[in-house]
Amino acid sequence: MATAYSTSTVAEIGGSPKRSRRMAAILDLIAERREVSLAELAEQFGSSAATLRRDLTVLADQGLIIRTHGGAKATGSLAEVPVALRDTRFQEAKRRIARAAAARIPRERHAIALSGGTTTAGVARELAGHTDLTIVTNSLSIASLVAPYPRLRVVMTGGILRPQSLELVGVLAEGTFNAVNVGTAILGADGFTAAAGVTTHDETEARTNHAMVAKAQRTIVVADGSKIGAVALAQMAETSAVSMLITDESADPAALEELRAAGVEVVIA
Repeated sequence: MATAYSTSTVAEIGGSPKRSRRMAAILDLIAERREVSLAELAEQFGSSAATLRRDLTVLADQGLIIRTHGGAKATGSLAEVPVALRDTRFQEAKRRIARAAAARIPRERHAIALSGGTTTAGVARELAGHTDLTIVTNSLSIASLVAPYPRLRVVMTGGILRPQSLELVGVLAEGTFNAVNVGTAILGADGFTAAAGVTTHDETEARTNHAMVAKAQRTIVVADGSKIGAVALAQMAETSAVSMLITDESADPAALEELRAAGVEVVIA
């Protein structure tokens, strides 16, 4: 399951962009090696032991890692990276993916649904020049991004706020998605394989996004290469519900071939 927060706010987790990037990289390293020492982290990142101890303390407070004597180790399950840290990773790839997705949205009257996430937020930024476009979303981040653009109409769902992702979930959010018809659903993902479909870390978020996909005429998944071939806890959409995947060149070729064989159009941005 997704990791719950302590009393720290989302903004406090990463701090500066440089620190956010370092902490995200620390999470990746711990996930890969399962356990690391302070000496290994100092060699990898060139930071002082005091700085790294503070980083590890913050990550441990959020339940993302477990502190050990002289280092840290991974938790028993795959932890959800907080949105404050996710935004710093794979930035250039996500920009290319966002541009490619926005280019596939009709310029005439159209309605789209956007799930939360840093990649879908990038798509929202790229849609600023569109006119007569309705965006239905359960993401507070995306709604605030597109609100200043008068030619974009924003429909916000109700629901319960997940602080990890800044998304509204639950029956109120699902009710909004069930009540509207959209031409295109643009879905972010924590994992996507032909066998498991599109997956995420939180089962409530998965149910909400499943409702979004169910009423869309087509679904486009936008995900950087690290998500392709990965499987998270809960399924948002079966592979058969996905029309197109837009990803980058780092995606696993074998996983992409399996998705193509399953009928998904794959676009490398």
